[in-house]
Amino acid sequence: MNERRAQPRSRALKAARIILPGGYSTFDCMVRNLSEGGAKLVMETTAGVPDEFNLRFEDGSMRPCRACWRNAKELGVSFGTANAA
Repeated sequence: MNERRAQPRSRALKAARIILPGGYSTFDCMVRNLSEGGAKLVMETTAGVPDEFNLRFEDGSMRPCRACWRNAKELGVSFGTANAA
């Protein structure tokens, strides 16, 4: 299988929170792999998660995200899309 990512991802198991635009709604998720350019997120359901949002890690850092792919419980994101929360 050909690797399409610009940077290789490392396995991770970190708690994070998806912050929707406006900052009033959130979704808890787990970061399962991570690179400088993106991540794979796992959650109960991806229903209701928009294509652009901010991701807040358990250390308090935040990254703007854009969904690249999704299925019922997983979401692949790239970092760098500005989206104020």
